[in-house]
Parts: sequence; structure tokens; C-alpha cells
Amino acid sequence: VQLQASGGGLVQTGDSLTLSCAASGRTFSSYALAWFRQAPGRVREFVGAVGVLSRNGAITYYADSVKGRFTISRDNAKTTVALQMNSLTPDDTATYYCAATMWDPFYGRADYADRNRYAYWGQGTQVTVSS
Repeated sequence: VQLQASGGGLVQTGDSLTLSCAASGRTFSSYALAWFRQAPGRVREFVGAVGVLSRNGAITYYADSVKGRFTISRDNAKTTVALQMNSLTPDDTATYYCAATMWDPFYGRADYADRNRYAYWGQGTQVTVSS
């Protein structure tokens, strides 16, 4: 799976921004997809993840710091994953990376929040939030 993230930019506190990640590969629907972010001098941290689609929708996981502000979603027809970010603050400033790993229903949030679980990564897109 090859991933390419886009949509980053410079915004102000309180603004919204949507990131998109385009994926190639015929088994896209079988992958869990995630967004991580990395600020200068800090480790790459989990933002959100979305599982495979079922008749009940797709399970999603979020970091506590973004819950209620960010929404992750996938479009299997377009093989994309999006991250809708609302109420942005300077603490959200980072390079955002999309990632993919094979979905396993026996894994839970802790597993999908672990960056070491992801074998495929996009190149990153910069988000800067000014105060």
C-alpha cells in the first residue's frame, strides 16, 4: 500500500482543516487506517484510527487530546482516508502522517494507537496553527 497525505496548511486558532490521504492497492478495504502526528522534538503520537467497514459502519479510535474535535473517516470507493479537524489550537501544530495496517478484529484501541503496528506510511503534511 502506498499512501500520500495532503491538505495541510497554516490556519488560525479555532479554524478547521481537513487532511486527506490517498492510497493505492487493491486490498484497501482490508486495512485499518490511522493518522499520527509529530511535533518538533517530540515522538510521533497517535491521533485517530478507523477500522474496516461493516454493516454497522467502521469502528473509530481517537487520542484523548482530539476526541470531540477531530473525525476520521474512510472512503473505500475512492481509497482515501480523511481527518476532519475542528477547533484547532497551536498544540495541534505538527506534521501529520497517515498510516495503514491490516485490520485484525482481535486488536483494540491500544493496538491501533501503537505506531509500531503500522507497516505503511505516507510522507506527512504540515499543519501549523497560529495563535
